[in-house]
Amino acid sequence: MFKSPVGGPVAVGLNGLAGDMQGDRRVHGGPEKAVHYYPAEHYPLLAARVPAITASLVPGVLGENLSGIGLTEATVCIGDIYAAGTCRLQVSQPRQPCWKISHRLEHDPMSRLIADLGCTGWYFRVVQEGAIRAGDVLELVERPAPGLTLARLWTAHSAHRPDAAELTRLSEAAGLNADWARRLRERAAWLLDSPGR
Repeated sequence: MFKSPVGGPVAVGLNGLAGDMQGDRRVHGGPEKAVHYYPAEHYPLLAARVPAITASLVPGVLGENLSGIGLTEATVCIGDIYAAGTCRLQVSQPRQPCWKISHRLEHDPMSRLIADLGCTGWYFRVVQEGAIRAGDVLELVERPAPGLTLARLWTAHSAHRPDAAELTRLSEAAGLNADWARRLRERAAWLLDSPGR
């Protein structure tokens, strides 16, 4: 969770960046959560909501490996593949904010606020190993699920009673983490089996 800037180049393998560590490998890290991206433009939004911690809200504080301007959940789609340095990274799933964010920032409602605002960031899987350095541009090279943005996925995931067809559409997005796809299908099936609940 505690990250510091690296000038690079940094080797990027199937399990993430060289030198990066995760506290609990049962729920963090691994090939489907190899690289965590958090949009830098979200930090002013969070600071406006919680001015008391503005000084702490800088890239890296949420445990992300990469941060930048120009990519957000509203513009990035499930399965998008980006060239970054000599790597290729594929969007696999949103980040689900956990208690560690609140603990890190010493503000108990922070994880909930990030979830409610939908400014969660996301994870990449590594489809081509290589190296990346600060200042490298993330360039979109493939979009297998146009229109199926991370914001759309998060909205359906967070809804009290989402549309079952929408959940099914999202579950079929190429590149979506298999566990996310399974849970979306199961929820869609439950909604169709219990229309009155």
